[in-house]
Amino acid sequence: MKFTTLLCCLIFSWHSFSQETKQIDTLRRVAIIEYNTNGNDVDFTPNAPELNQIAGAPKAFYSHYWEFGDGEYSKEANPKHTYKKAGEYEVKLWSTNNYDTGKPPTSRPKKLSMSTDANPDSYTEVASMTSNLELQRNTEPMPEEEIVVIMSYKNTKDYATNGKLHLFYNEQKYKANNFELTDTRTHHRERASHASDFVYTYDYDDHESVVASIEDNIVKLRVKFQDSTEKQNLPLTLEESKAYYKDASVLEFDNMKPNEERNVFYTLKTTPEMLKDTSAIISVRGVYIPDDNFDNHNVKEMEMEIVTSHDPNKMSTSATFLNYRLVRHKRPKFKIRFQNNGEGPASTIRLETDIPDMFDKTSIRVEDMYPKCKICPKREVAYSCLDTTFTKTQAIFTFKNIYLPGSEQKNVKEYDSTKGFVKYSIKFGEDFHKQKTKSKTAIIFDKNDPIITNYSTTRFLPGISIGAKVGYNSYANLDNSKSYFLGATVSPYKSYKWYWQVELLNSFHSYDGNKTVTVREIDEPAFIGRERTTILDTYNNVDWEIPVLARYNVNNFIGLGAGLQGAFSLSEKTTNETTIERAEIINGIDYGPYSLINESSNKSSNSFNNFRTGLLLEATAGFARIGPSVGARYVINFKEDFNYWQFYAIWKF
Repeated sequence: MKFTTLLCCLIFSWHSFSQETKQIDTLRRVAIIEYNTNGNDVDFTPNAPELNQIAGAPKAFYSHYWEFGDGEYSKEANPKHTYKKAGEYEVKLWSTNNYDTGKPPTSRPKKLSMSTDANPDSYTEVASMTSNLELQRNTEPMPEEEIVVIMSYKNTKDYATNGKLHLFYNEQKYKANNFELTDTRTHHRERASHASDFVYTYDYDDHESVVASIEDNIVKLRVKFQDSTEKQNLPLTLEESKAYYKDASVLEFDNMKPNEERNVFYTLKTTPEMLKDTSAIISVRGVYIPDDNFDNHNVKEMEMEIVTSHDPNKMSTSATFLNYRLVRHKRPKFKIRFQNNGEGPASTIRLETDIPDMFDKTSIRVEDMYPKCKICPKREVAYSCLDTTFTKTQAIFTFKNIYLPGSEQKNVKEYDSTKGFVKYSIKFGEDFHKQKTKSKTAIIFDKNDPIITNYSTTRFLPGISIGAKVGYNSYANLDNSKSYFLGATVSPYKSYKWYWQVELLNSFHSYDGNKTVTVREIDEPAFIGRERTTILDTYNNVDWEIPVLARYNVNNFIGLGAGLQGAFSLSEKTTNETTIERAEIINGIDYGPYSLINESSNKSSNSFNNFRTGLLLEATAGFARIGPSVGARYVINFKEDFNYWQFYAIWKF
């Protein structure tokens, strides 16, 4: 009895513990916003949960992004912010767990109230923007997570302006949407716009332009000097953006003062269907029209890497899906990101990057980098530079004589300052095949152990190759057979090794079918001899053959294939001919030659009949992947007397 009671208690305890553990495992982590106020000055602190370290990765850490509810933001871990105006503000926090196995923690917004305006002498207005338009994000996108895109814009005119902001997202080249715009936070009375982008503008002039606008139903003329550093031809920019992106958000703004800077915050929720290639580079694009009266505008495109975990050391590429027909003269782009997670600065960073055989290593061109520096000359120098060398299978980028602070270094508040990257483009080699490639990078900070990135994968779209095919079918078991065909094939364009091919062949086939001959003796007063009756069926068919086969290119010139085939007679015309002949006895001993006595025929036709299936084996010689070739195919039909050889010529386009 005691044993039974003890056993029941153990089972109950184990069940309760399992349920509790399961419940804890499924609870999402929460980062709590904590703060201390001193008048209009507020010190913020994130109370984030413990991190779950990824085995073998650098030390896990959080990076933070704050929105203060007044149009300002910070990426510092513990920011201090001054609220200039009295009012109620909603503070938001996004914490990103780097080198951590769990999901990013969520945070509930906190509301703060300021009862008075801040003393202007207690803070200093600092211009932070170095260009008219800037795009930033709080983190890299993960499937089914959310990111924040910050669009910052600045009025560099010497007068107050009214204009527009466009944010384009969801690239057309991907079938599924990558993002859903769930929230737009504005703080300067920006509003959604559905109007056309501008009414009228003259061609750009380096000196002055006259632009017509309508205000209060009165046509006014304004003469303004246009900034030559901005882009012109706004309709072309917008049409090109609409062709490249599926979705857009358009905002209007008013009365933006000279040198004023503003921020708009967009929350983008990544979709479950988001591209699952974790080395892919996707983008969003911002278009800033500072003055509605002109078509001058600024364009900024921001690239992002899709990730499955937040790892600052990563390799990615824009060449996730390539059109093989069009890549000969293109330069796929690759990007290597890294972050110094040490307690001190790094002066030398070495990136050992795999270069697949299909690329020409000597064509590498560095497109961008950070830290910004010159390309190293062949001689040794004492200034900061980026050196590029090669081995048989790698390109090695080395930052020399630089200063990249560590994320654990004292007095480093901005994690972005500890990050760097190299972006390069490269040409394809002379002879490259349609195959997937994988590359990774070993990142070495000074003399530390290397950090190995993910694999960056390039793929080719299947493409479509249409082929024209013509040939002759040889039926050894059919009498008087004549069969010619022509047709089309569909297959992936210029596949490297294995691929599928589907065909539709239209053949014209005539042959003799059943033939019966009967002979009888005749002994009549009018005739003594033999009578021969011949009955022959002849066929004239229009057949459709639909082969489906797997093909393998041995090399550029030899291909093999095997598959299944279905065939039926689209039109079958049958002629039944009856011939009666007689041969009489000559001199009572022998028969003379047969003479035609009577001939008759009966015709009939059928459609969509005579269905048959079979196996096929084939080989081709010529240009196996694209272009002309000749081939021979043997078809083993499951229907008697329909095995045949097929000899053909084909040209794939």
